[in-house]
Amino acid sequence: MYREEIEKYIDSHREEMLEDIKTLCRINSEKMPYQEGMPYGEGACHALETALSMAESYGFSISNYDNYVGTVDFGGTESQLDILAHLDVVPAGEGWTVTKPFEPVEQDGKLYGRGTADDKGPAVAALYAMRAVKELNIPINKRVRLILGTDEECGSSDIAHYYAVEKEAPMTFSPDGAFPVVNIEKGHLDGAFEAEFEPSEALPRVKSVTAGTKINVVPGKAYAVLEGLDDDLVREAGKEVEKETGVSFELVGKDGCLEITACGAGAHASTPQEGKNAATALLLLITRLPFAPCRQMEVIRSLTELMPHGDTEGKALGVAMSDELSGALTLAFDILEITDSRMHGMFDSRTPLCGNEENILKPVTAKMAEHGITMLTKEMLPPHHVDGNSPFVKTLLHAYEEYTGRKGECVSMGGGTYVHDLKNGVAFGAALPETDNRMHGADEFAVIDELLLSAKIFAQVIADLCS
Repeated sequence: MYREEIEKYIDSHREEMLEDIKTLCRINSEKMPYQEGMPYGEGACHALETALSMAESYGFSISNYDNYVGTVDFGGTESQLDILAHLDVVPAGEGWTVTKPFEPVEQDGKLYGRGTADDKGPAVAALYAMRAVKELNIPINKRVRLILGTDEECGSSDIAHYYAVEKEAPMTFSPDGAFPVVNIEKGHLDGAFEAEFEPSEALPRVKSVTAGTKINVVPGKAYAVLEGLDDDLVREAGKEVEKETGVSFELVGKDGCLEITACGAGAHASTPQEGKNAATALLLLITRLPFAPCRQMEVIRSLTELMPHGDTEGKALGVAMSDELSGALTLAFDILEITDSRMHGMFDSRTPLCGNEENILKPVTAKMAEHGITMLTKEMLPPHHVDGNSPFVKTLLHAYEEYTGRKGECVSMGGGTYVHDLKNGVAFGAALPETDNRMHGADEFAVIDELLLSAKIFAQVIADLCS
């Protein structure tokens, strides 16, 4: 029921919906330092205020939870369905070619810009789904609530704030993944580790290495400062490593040292195989150069042994594993800082249903210790699983099948969403399974037709679940 009316409504509001997405995507809402009344900084607060004002102008009841979270309500007083989206974004990063990160543009049926796919575009699609149900007078007697968070990318403390005062709805989906339905989210190990050593003045030497901006982003660039090496020697070694890794190296002489920039390709940490990790490639290059022996170089060689370039499954650490429902463990070495006396790094591992602290965290800790590296992380987040045969999930799959003509099925993903800790929460949309929208990378985009399709499917789900 209502498919013809819903499709006609969303199609007729195409341009308006895209303009609303662009309005939000022009706001840099990455996490910034706390300001009074702005827990995640001015950008996130501005994005939330803008989205709530947008919803209110369409006649919805809104609430603001201390600028952590905003809500948009429609329907009856009895809670039935929550749609959980977020307005914060990962840092813009480098390597954009189609447009600047916060200047969204349409090109070849796609909308480019930071947040278009993750998650402002899907959030607006959900808002327009609610508009469709409301303005078409489709009868519902239970409440649908769009929850707009502002800290999903950096730990979801916003949602913890919200659920400290509000109850979980009987059913929740987040349009922050892909269709059909993601009913399994892998466990998560944010592995922090460090080592300290005595400074060495012996030449040649490594003065510093830095890489990474966020633990859930494979670094597309990494930097090192070297002293006491011939430029041509480093350049030739760099060419060989580039052949092996696909990561290139730029060299600049400065103040008697050699500054190196490793240029790879960023990716979401849940799919590290889709990127070219500049940090691991840079470490590989350093191990190929004739530096003076010291404890710092021993640590660097240990890192290349424990997390070598191209090993995105934790094989070298001895934790590679998989199961039929959730797939294989992934591991991305994403943050690194090395000085003359200290190394600190972080990796992001997404773990299958069969993974736990006994067979992942403890073995990694022991392996690191063998190399004199201290594992700082003491616990990991367990996986999330919702029954694929529940009436809720079946309703979502039915709507997906009706509007796409494709078979609906449950899938697992490595990326974590807001629903990870919710008893009956799944990820649902807002991209088709085959779409790689470069989430967290340069030139992030959303396919416009998929955003419109998502709005239609969401509207149908609201009608089916809340009537």
